[in-house]
Amino acid sequence: MNELIPTIKDKDRILVGGRDLHEFLEVRTPYTQWFERMSEYGFSENVDFIGLSQKSEKPSGGRPIQDHHLTIEMAKEIAMLQRNEKGKEARLYFLELERRWNSPEMVMKRAMDYLNARVEKLQTSNLLLKQQVNELQPKASYYDLVLQNKSLLSVSKIAKDFGMSARSLNKKLHDLGVQFKQGDIWLLYAKYQDRGYTQTTTHVIDSEKSRISTKWTQKGRLFIYELLKQQDILPLIERDDTNATA
Repeated sequence: MNELIPTIKDKDRILVGGRDLHEFLEVRTPYTQWFERMSEYGFSENVDFIGLSQKSEKPSGGRPIQDHHLTIEMAKEIAMLQRNEKGKEARLYFLELERRWNSPEMVMKRAMDYLNARVEKLQTSNLLLKQQVNELQPKASYYDLVLQNKSLLSVSKIAKDFGMSARSLNKKLHDLGVQFKQGDIWLLYAKYQDRGYTQTTTHVIDSEKSRISTKWTQKGRLFIYELLKQQDILPLIERDDTNATA
């Protein structure tokens, strides 16, 4: 079917350009005057037509060119009002467009297009949700790991969570102003001493010898986690495959 008059497919309806129809009907009256006269036949804006404005092609900023998008029902009635061959031809053309638009095949196609768009939107939403869950899951997994363990931990055990040695972790905590070394033991600075992050334990070797060591509580373990995270240092469980193997 040849396109006599350009049309626009807008969701569930067909629209016709007012100036395109005016040109096809070969109306001699200027478009704006002609359209005002046609509107007097009971057509309503935003129901039967939509007003449009286009920039003038004239230099030095001419006045905007007024145009309209008409429903196919309005376009048919306007064509009938012309009472000439061009009007009859336009009306028959619009009737054929409507017949094709409302055919079972086209109705089914529009329904399938709508369903496919909905499915694609849902798939996109599900993908975004999955990505958000994946981003949150590593943190939850590490917290679960910590909360499941109530025992005291040596610094070497915590260091292993981050793929570090005990010496490296102790130095990092020292550099971050968390602890200092006194003799052979690491002690927390006063700022952190009363927060329940560590406990000092004494290991008796014999009647004359004993060894003092500092162990970290699970609360202290989470403190180290949050502190190192601010330095972009994540535990192995929260790194992707590339970072975990680097």
